[in-house]
Amino acid sequence: MSEPRRILLVVHPARPEVHDHALGVVRRLNAAGVHVAVIGHEMRGTPLEGQPDLLAAHPDDPTHGCELVCILGGDGSILRAAELSRGSGVPLLGVNFGHVGFLAEVERDDLDVTVERIVSRDYTIEERMTLEVTAFHDGETVFESWALNEVTVEKASRERMIELTVEIDGRPLSTWGCDGVVMATPTGSTAYAFSAGGPVVWPDVDALLLVPISAHALFARPLVVGPDSQLAVEVVPRTQGSGVVWCDGRRAVDLPPGARIQVHRSEDPVRLARFAGSPFTDRLVEKFDLSVHGWRGTARRAAEADADRG
Repeated sequence: MSEPRRILLVVHPARPEVHDHALGVVRRLNAAGVHVAVIGHEMRGTPLEGQPDLLAAHPDDPTHGCELVCILGGDGSILRAAELSRGSGVPLLGVNFGHVGFLAEVERDDLDVTVERIVSRDYTIEERMTLEVTAFHDGETVFESWALNEVTVEKASRERMIELTVEIDGRPLSTWGCDGVVMATPTGSTAYAFSAGGPVVWPDVDALLLVPISAHALFARPLVVGPDSQLAVEVVPRTQGSGVVWCDGRRAVDLPPGARIQVHRSEDPVRLARFAGSPFTDRLVEKFDLSVHGWRGTARRAAEADADRG
C-alpha cells in the first residue's frame, strides 16, 4: 500500500486576503486525496487555525514526508519556505500574492489550475544555485549560513561608509570605501544586486555576481565570475564603525573591524517546481513591466514576407 500524499502549505500569516484562498486549496487537495500540513504557530489568529482537515507539520522538520511545498505569498514567503525545506530536497511551488513575485511560478488567478497540476504531479523540477557563507573574526567562526538570492556585507551606520577589501580566488581585487557589497546568484540577480546596478543573469547560467554598493572608487563595476570562484570580503581593521552581513535579507550578524566573510557556491541547491511556461525573457517583461512596443515577432515577419512574395 502506497504512502499517503502530503504537501506543506506555507501561507503569509499577516495577509488576510490569502487565507480564504488557502482554505479553498486545502479543501480541493484533501478531496483529491492529498493531505496538507501547515506550521501551526504561523496560523494562529487566521481562518486556518484549528481546521480539522489540516495536519501539523513537524516542528523540527516541517517538510518531513512531503512531496512539495506550496507557498501562497510573495518572494519573502518563498524565501521563508526555502529555509524550512533546506537540505530536504523537497521542491517549492510559489503562487504570487505579493508585488513582483520573481520567484513565484504562477499568479493568484491561476490557483485552480495550480491545484490540478499539484494533484496530477504535472510539473518539472529546476535547481537553483545557492551560496554558503562563513564569517570569521580573530580566527574564530562567528557566523555560518546560506542564501538563495544574495549575501551582502553592509555598513551598520547610515552616517559612515565602510571600508572593504574584496578578494577573488585568494587574490585581492580592490579596497573600496562604500555602503557595502552584494554577492549574488543568478536567481538573486533580479533582487538586491539588480537594485545596486548589477546585470540580470539568466537562471540557467552558472555564475556568481559581485556588485559594489555606492563605492567611492574608479574601478567599482559589477563583476560576473565563475561558479566555482571563492569570494571573500574583509572589513578593513582601521575602518570606523562596524558592518553587518545579511543572507537574503533574513539572517544577519554584526561584523567588527577585521572581520572576514567567505562566500562560495553551495552543494545544496534550492529546487523549484516549474510548469511548462514562458521563457525567462517573458518573465522579465512581465515582472518589470517592460515596453516591447514595435516588436513584430517572427510569425508576423514571416506573414509579411509571404504577402510581399505574393
